[in-house]
Parts: sequence; C-alpha cells; structure tokens
Amino acid sequence: MTTVPHASGADNWETILHRLLDLHPKKIDLSLGRIRRLLDALGNPELRVPPVIHVAGTNGKGSTVAFMRAILEAAGRSVHVYTSPHLVRFHERIRLGKKGGGQLVDDSELAAALAFCEKANLGQSITFFEITTAAAFKLFSEHPADYLLLEVGLGGRVDATNVIAAPAATVVTPVSFDHPEFLGASVAEIAFEKAGILKPRVPAILSLQSKEALDVLVRQARKVGAPLRIGGEDFSAREEHGRLIYEDEHGLLDLALPRLAGRHQHQNAANAIAALRLLEPGLTASVIETGLMTTEWPARLQSLKKGPLVTMAPQGAEIWLDGAHNEDGARVLAQALADFEDKVPRPLALICGSLSTKDTAAFLRAFKGLAQEVLAVPVNGDHAGRSAAEVAALANAEGIPAVSCESIEAAMRFLAARDWHVPPRILIAGSLYLAGEVLALNDSPPS
Repeated sequence: MTTVPHASGADNWETILHRLLDLHPKKIDLSLGRIRRLLDALGNPELRVPPVIHVAGTNGKGSTVAFMRAILEAAGRSVHVYTSPHLVRFHERIRLGKKGGGQLVDDSELAAALAFCEKANLGQSITFFEITTAAAFKLFSEHPADYLLLEVGLGGRVDATNVIAAPAATVVTPVSFDHPEFLGASVAEIAFEKAGILKPRVPAILSLQSKEALDVLVRQARKVGAPLRIGGEDFSAREEHGRLIYEDEHGLLDLALPRLAGRHQHQNAANAIAALRLLEPGLTASVIETGLMTTEWPARLQSLKKGPLVTMAPQGAEIWLDGAHNEDGARVLAQALADFEDKVPRPLALICGSLSTKDTAAFLRAFKGLAQEVLAVPVNGDHAGRSAAEVAALANAEGIPAVSCESIEAAMRFLAARDWHVPPRILIAGSLYLAGEVLALNDSPPS
C-alpha cells in the first residue's frame, strides 16, 4: 500500500516542492492527462482565470510576455504572469496581478496552493511542472485580474499549459532547433508541437519565422481555423534614427526603442504590440511607448553594474548577462554584441557554461571572430551540465582560445588579474541555469 505524504501546517513551500519532485520518475514527460485529472479534482480553476494570452516558441517567449505585461500595466490593467523556468527562486514563475503593478506570489500563498494540490493529487503520478502549473492556475483563479499571460513550458501541443481551451489570443515567437529529444529532430517537427496552442477562432500572432517553421504554423492554423497575423506581412518593426517604427494595417507608430537591449528585442516588442492592438484597440502610442521603456526581463542582455560579482571584474569592464543557450539564441546574441562593438569597441570575453543536452559547439560558433576568448565554467546543480574542460575543448575546436575555470568567480578573478589596455566587455551566457547562478552570486534576484 502506498503511503501518501501528508502536508502539515508547518510545511513551507520548499519542503513541499521537494516532495513534489518525487511524484514522477521523469522531470519531463509531456502529457495532458495527468494535469487534467488533477484540475478536475481541484474543481477546474483553469476555467476561472482571466482572459489568457498563450505564448509558445523557442526563443523570445519571456521577452514578449515581459513587453505585454509592461504595456498592459502602463494602460492600468492588472496582469497575472506564468513563466518558466525560474532563475533564482521558484516564486518568479507566478506573478499575481493587481492595480499599479503585480508582485511575485508570497511564501504563504505559494505554500498553501502547493499543499492543496498535493493533497488533491492523492500521491498519484504527476510531473513537477504539471502539479506546479495546477497550483498556479488555482492562484490565478483566486485573484482578480484583467489578463493572464501564460508561457508554454516546453513545446505546446502536450505542454501542461495547453489545458486552456479558449484563450483570448495566442503568440508563437521564433521557432528553431532546441529540445529535439522531446519535440522532434527538425524545425518542422518542432513547429508542429508549438502550433498545438493554436485554437479555432482564436487570433494567432506569428513572429518572423524561418520558411520551414512558418509553413507548418500556417498549415496548422488553417487546419484548426485560427485567424493569423504574421510578422513581416501583417505587422513589422524596424529601427530608424534611434526610434522603433512599428507598422500594421492601423498605421504607423513612432516609438522609443525598448529598454531591453539588442536588435532581436524589436521583433519581440512587435509581437507584443500586435497581440495587444488586437485585444485592446484603444491603446495609445504613449502607453505602448511607456511599456517598452519600462520593460524588465532578467538575464536577457542584462547589464550588471553593481554587486559582489561585479566587484571581482576588471575595473571599468562592461558585464552583460544572457540566458541564451541554443544556436539561434547565440546568433541573435552575437549580433547584439557585434552592434555594441561597432558603437564602442572593447575586447569581448565570453564566460560560458552549458548543459550536455545542448549543441554547445553550435552556440560557441556564433562568437567566432567576435569573442577574444572563452572562459568555460561548470553549470552547478542537478542540471546535467558539461564540464568546464569539455566546454573549453569545444571552444578551442571552433577556433576560439579558451581556458576552463572552476567557477564564475574564478573566471572573473582570472580576467581581473590581467592588465587591460581597454577594459573588456564580459558576456556571461550559455544557460538559463548559469544566469540564475550569476544573479544569486551577485545578490540581484528578480523581483
């Protein structure tokens, strides 16, 4: 007979999360059956959440969500947000909306929701992401808000978030090659999984896509009857004279550049604007501009200017943190660093850690001719990370001089010990888990 763990009033959120990890033998097992069973037992809180904007894609999901939240909050709306993974604390995944700006779920509410779901689950098999997503739906159903911005965890078709049958809109950000062990061995197969969030009569906003991905997304949209708005055809964004020019059938918007750095963020901003102009046609240019200028999204070309880790760096160094971890993410990140180099030349040092499930060589290849050197570091924790020596060997094989360091702090000290004629530009990238470690070491967790 199986003994069902019993939540007590003394259990905190960390204790409960630790127990939930043991409810399924796999970290990832894509299915909708288990979460639907649990949601039924909970009284279907997913049916009582605010209007949902459901977001899938390989890269740019979180940034697009961040832009939408900032614009909606600038318009006075209250916005729930669900994203994953977290960088430092689990609470980052669940933001509860309220007038004047939302806040991350607090310890007591999180613990109560997790305990309630654990009890309702009766010890049955369910993945960590599924049961915590159910807890998020419970919390969102109990707090009034104008919108729920819901980011897919992995894929889309059988992701736990896809229990939402009738969202207000869907968004698919750029689809590229990532997670082939779960989503398929080609961009077309991966796009099919992402297209699983498209719903009949629900408007779908498609970001700029490769032809391979776009063909699949358009075909699936037509199959289910989802009206499309396609980036580059129905809406577009470009930079002109230091401004962001957005254009669709309603006309042209002349806006300040987004606060989030990098040319790739222009398209993410365009995705957000296109979605919101469909749902909130009264949004003014000034509100949209305010949103773009106030958007925050940690570890997306985030400039680190203070903190314990920053003090270890060479004096005068620029330090940038990004969670890019696949080939397409590396490509747009390298382009952003090349733009920085054109404006203010500095030697670029790349501190890189990577998971063994990623094509680390392809990631590093994007920085050939741009990075002066790679300082390889391990990704700590239970994340199947590559060793620093392995990452360094891959960088050397790609023609980028590399050394292995035992930690991020050691890499910073290695750079600081050198006499720099021009202070370097330091980029830390290769894994969201590495980015989370950096933010924790630097005492700057997301809030």
